[in-house]
Amino acid sequence: MKKSSHIKAILQALLVTFLWSTSFIIIKKGLVEIPPITFAGLRYMLAFFFFIPFFLKKKYITELKQLTKTQWKKLILLGLVFYTFTQGCMFLGLYFLPSVTVSLMLNFTPIIVAIMGIWLLSEKPSLLQWSGAVLFIEGIITYFFPVDLAGSRGIGLTIMGIGILANALSAVIGRSVNRSRNISPMVVTFVSMGVGAFLLVIIGFAKDGIPLLNLRNWLFLLWLAGINTAFAFTLWNVTLRTLTAMKSSIINGTMLIQIAILAWVFLGESITLQEGTGMLIAAVGAVLVQVKRKIKN
Repeated sequence: MKKSSHIKAILQALLVTFLWSTSFIIIKKGLVEIPPITFAGLRYMLAFFFFIPFFLKKKYITELKQLTKTQWKKLILLGLVFYTFTQGCMFLGLYFLPSVTVSLMLNFTPIIVAIMGIWLLSEKPSLLQWSGAVLFIEGIITYFFPVDLAGSRGIGLTIMGIGILANALSAVIGRSVNRSRNISPMVVTFVSMGVGAFLLVIIGFAKDGIPLLNLRNWLFLLWLAGINTAFAFTLWNVTLRTLTAMKSSIINGTMLIQIAILAWVFLGESITLQEGTGMLIAAVGAVLVQVKRKIKN
């Protein structure tokens, strides 16, 4: 592998994590005028529309027609859990909580996935991964101590707790679907996103009505859907062809710091020394949890 190609992949991955980090800031600003569930639904419905041109190719149309009932059920379940529940909870969490808190809690997902994977996927975590889990929990305790569940903070943390479980379950379902390798990643994303986004929009419209969006709102939605979702997810998949899982995990782990800086600059969300220390400890732990043992060929 050429060194220049490796550096290019790293820079591309960092660009993706930066775009994903800006999503938290854009969502926080958009939530001032757009209801959370509706906002989430419109973002992913637009992203779904952005993916449609890619599926005009004969191979994808043929693959969609050849999906079995069992495969459709798994993809629908993935869409319900990952988009409707996970993304819906994340937008609601951002409505009640600071961006950094939501980001930190989402990093709990790999630990839950590791535990679920023991029973559902027969994947046993390594000693290093268990050490990372302990380290992450220490970071969480440092960040939140003493725990404050008063008012909207308690509501937000409860919602994010549900979101974390949904996110972890979706990761397990997604891994189960993808490791069989009989459905292409693009089809998995396209179908599950369409299902989940449609349900979010229906729930959002039923709860809060159809929103009147101004130009600023549309720009937020188009950027989130086109750049931070369709483009960023595609580019991330490209980088995975070059980068190892370890390097991708480390780069992805920088989001916690990126979001903290962006939230401080654009939202005025400051963090204390104790919170910052907890974040760093948790970030290291989250990366270690995602480290996979090398598989001998």
